[in-house]
Amino acid sequence: MSEGSGPSADRLRVALDRGADHLASLHHDGGYWWEELEANSTITAEHLFLRSALGIATDDERRRIAAELRATQRGDGSWPVWYGGPPDVNVTTEAYYALRLCGVPADDRAMRRARDVVLGLGGADQTRFLTRVWLALLGQFPWSSLPVLPPEMILLPPRAPLSPYRFACWARGTFVALMLLLSRQPTFPQPVGARELFIDEPGAQAPPPPRAPGRWSPWLARGERLARLYNRRPVAPLRRRAEARVVRWICDRQEADGSWGGIQPPWVFSLLALRSVGFPVDHPVMERGLRGFDETFSLHLDSGRRLRIQPCLSPIWDTALAAVAMLDAGRSDSPEVRAAIEWMRAKEVTQYGDWWEIPQRGRPGGWAFEFENIWYPDTDDTAEVLIALRKAGAPRDDPAVQRGVSWLRTMQSADGGWGAFDVDNSMSIMNQLPMCDFGEVLDPPTEDVTAHAVEGLCISGVPASDPAVRAGVEYLVRTQRPDGSWWGRWGVNHVYGTGAVVPALHAAGHDMGSTTVRRAVGWLLDRQNADGGWGEDIRSYTDPAWVGRGESTPSQTAWALLALHAAAPDDPAAGRGLAYLVDRQRPDGSWDEPQFTGTGFPSDFMINYHGYRQYFPVTALARFAG
Repeated sequence: MSEGSGPSADRLRVALDRGADHLASLHHDGGYWWEELEANSTITAEHLFLRSALGIATDDERRRIAAELRATQRGDGSWPVWYGGPPDVNVTTEAYYALRLCGVPADDRAMRRARDVVLGLGGADQTRFLTRVWLALLGQFPWSSLPVLPPEMILLPPRAPLSPYRFACWARGTFVALMLLLSRQPTFPQPVGARELFIDEPGAQAPPPPRAPGRWSPWLARGERLARLYNRRPVAPLRRRAEARVVRWICDRQEADGSWGGIQPPWVFSLLALRSVGFPVDHPVMERGLRGFDETFSLHLDSGRRLRIQPCLSPIWDTALAAVAMLDAGRSDSPEVRAAIEWMRAKEVTQYGDWWEIPQRGRPGGWAFEFENIWYPDTDDTAEVLIALRKAGAPRDDPAVQRGVSWLRTMQSADGGWGAFDVDNSMSIMNQLPMCDFGEVLDPPTEDVTAHAVEGLCISGVPASDPAVRAGVEYLVRTQRPDGSWWGRWGVNHVYGTGAVVPALHAAGHDMGSTTVRRAVGWLLDRQNADGGWGEDIRSYTDPAWVGRGESTPSQTAWALLALHAAAPDDPAAGRGLAYLVDRQRPDGSWDEPQFTGTGFPSDFMINYHGYRQYFPVTALARFAG
């Protein structure tokens, strides 16, 4: 870093120490770091939908959920998908109806504004498939206007087209449960309706088309009509066999904390699917599932007056990122880091899961995202845990490191890249199903995950000449965008992707003076804001004008700095970025960041990882402080 281009060494060290101290204060007694994973209000609304459908919602829950939804409603009456985002018909519809179930009258001023938003966006008939499923379950939408997903699909071989194993893991658990719900079509009527949210009769309008229509879409539409006819008079023995397989599949995959895959969508739909086949609410599987929401996923805000539900928990991801930040800051001997390393070791996944069904190779040895998730470890977490273990002094021949490296090799796809949870999960026909109008149901290799896998392998001692590393680097070079950036699947967006890829190329011994790296550095320099920071608006996922553009944030600035540290540490831009972090640090060592910089489904489901504002700035400051 050139003289006078950034904060002095003393100021940098003071900011780093304050940031690391604050990070240490966030450590939990159990040995881990874990911060809130905030999404949009549908998650809390659907919690009330679930409990209302099962007949177990209490007046206290209704009061606290109503308080949360009122607190998150904006002045125009809407609820968005992300902080600062546009009004969203799905979130607003679900939040509105949840408030109605909480006893808020339709003529309430805030409700009138919300209703105007929904009608202005085309009405509730224009909501996504999953919102319409909730309305159907609660008696507000006709099942006849929804697609059918025959449970017989569970009997297909794993590698067959339309097999559940061709879905990404998050969609797999959801759609297996929906096989029962869409075929049995249960209804749990509620005392208040939602007719006022529809312009026409519910179900009268044509549903939104698939998000990614293609050559299979017309055939799938015809097949869906045949599936409707079959669902009226299925082959009884085959249907019984399929339903029994679905029930067994669901029950087998319940995690120790009561969840399914550690995420909300398959969890709530699995509970309702089991209820639809007769499971009582006091069945052990049902009880465990409902208790899990109360014990870990519920946030009690405003002195307990508000109840917010998280869509997922991220303790392993949080712990690995925080540990790396602390280790880079020179805190390897801190009790927090020592406890975190041991905690992560204890969380290694040692059983076979759904990841094995398609490649049918390899042995267990990775890490998941959540407290409990033995069925779906992921490559991103595994790579980051390996980096933390190695930085903490674990040798290359450490058994956990060796198992993690071996599992990462297993999960590499044929094109050299890595997806998050599955191998070669790219069968486009799955995205063309009529109900796939939202999010992403596939898990193909992506630039950011591949970068983390490459970096994890190299830091674990795998040489750059290794075929897996070479193929990963080739994938990264091949997927660089014409402007010099890389797309970000799990973080917003090109700043995240570029901030992951450049350090990975450095770890793999790639020439930092190559055209590939120079173009990436040039892109970052061109996108730096006048305040010295970097930011990228979520709209960049759909509007190229926003690529690399947006209000500066601490996490996105840190991602850009991590890339510059690997490729151009002495550039004045790095100094200005460091000054941005130092100048905006709060007195307690933390940073503010209301923006959502994490990605669930690009544009459709966005996340504010409350820990990102701390982990990444500390890491960036530490690497430049030396």
